[in-house]
Amino acid sequence: MRYADLISLSYRTVISHKLRSALTALGLIIGIAAVVILTSIGRGIHTFVLAEFTQFGTNLIGVHPGKTTTFGISGASISTVRPLVIADAVSLSKLENIIATSPIVQGNARIEAGEKQRRTNVLGVGSAVPEIWKIKVVTGRFLPEEETNPRAFAVLGSKLAVELFGTASPLGQRIRIGSDRYRVIGVMEKKGQMIGFDMDDTIYIPAAKALELFDRESLMEIHLLYKSNAAVALVEKTVKRNLIARHGSEDFTIVTQNQMIKSMDSILNILTLAVAALGSISLLVGSVGIFTIMTIAVSERISEIGLLRAVGAERKTIFQLFLCEALALSATGGLCGVLLGIIVVRILESALPALPVELAWAYIVAACMVSLLIGIAAGVAPAMKAARLEPLEALRTE
Repeated sequence: MRYADLISLSYRTVISHKLRSALTALGLIIGIAAVVILTSIGRGIHTFVLAEFTQFGTNLIGVHPGKTTTFGISGASISTVRPLVIADAVSLSKLENIIATSPIVQGNARIEAGEKQRRTNVLGVGSAVPEIWKIKVVTGRFLPEEETNPRAFAVLGSKLAVELFGTASPLGQRIRIGSDRYRVIGVMEKKGQMIGFDMDDTIYIPAAKALELFDRESLMEIHLLYKSNAAVALVEKTVKRNLIARHGSEDFTIVTQNQMIKSMDSILNILTLAVAALGSISLLVGSVGIFTIMTIAVSERISEIGLLRAVGAERKTIFQLFLCEALALSATGGLCGVLLGIIVVRILESALPALPVELAWAYIVAACMVSLLIGIAAGVAPAMKAARLEPLEALRTE
């Protein structure tokens, strides 16, 4: 029998039992669709998180106090012999290939503006933050160059400015942060959130003032922006040498953005793989369904098999026929599952724009291949059973 005839006969057999075939393929359809949907959500989160990490530029290095690896503005530990100080940031800014540096101190404090008051994020930073983080001032100006005794200036995030002053201009207005009074000199552009940290609900003050406000001795970290054509390993080595000379030992941790992205990428890949594995449980159910139906089909069609064998069909032909039927079921189920998954993903994109979803084509192709493998695996045993039947014994069952 030609392969074209095998395929045609297999699909006609599947179609002739519409309800049974549909119920058999349903488990596979749900499994494939689940893999497509879950991996799309996983891939979307992967892309979203990496975009959040890189929205402030890519040529960044963070220096943290203490010999531990930490990530994020608020995650630094202060277990160090000698704290990081503003003078360290100034010294690093003079190194070769360093474009700008900024000390970072972060905390939460009560802000008062007239009769309005609320608690919000407070960032103690240097004047180079707009250049380092690629953010802009839409009204007024940012903090001036670092001074020995910085003046009590403040720059508001866009959301905070609206909540404190409404539609009125906040420039020149006096506010109170903790027990000190500050003058507002600027408002930042809308930036949104960075890994859960709302940049628009933030107030920027000089790092030295923030150290006093939160009664700290050490900066939480120092951010450095280096030239794009400079090798990050060379820049890291230069920074390390400078700080060791100043501190007398390596009591700090240097984290490049490449390291952060690489670590995060690895974690998110594992997350995507995990949700794919979760969705694959349904594929197992689908494979059991195909195996069961094909086994029943062999039992129901013993006389047909005997007739085929009597008119000259070889064992190999019988084997191929039942295997093709299993493949037809799995291929149809896989294709329908992929289409259903893609449709659901598109609906999620429209209905929930805040949910990051992105079709993970590698996993979709893998799911299609798995569906075919399921068809082969579930069809081999029943097909072998059918092929081993003797013609006379099969005909007697009629």
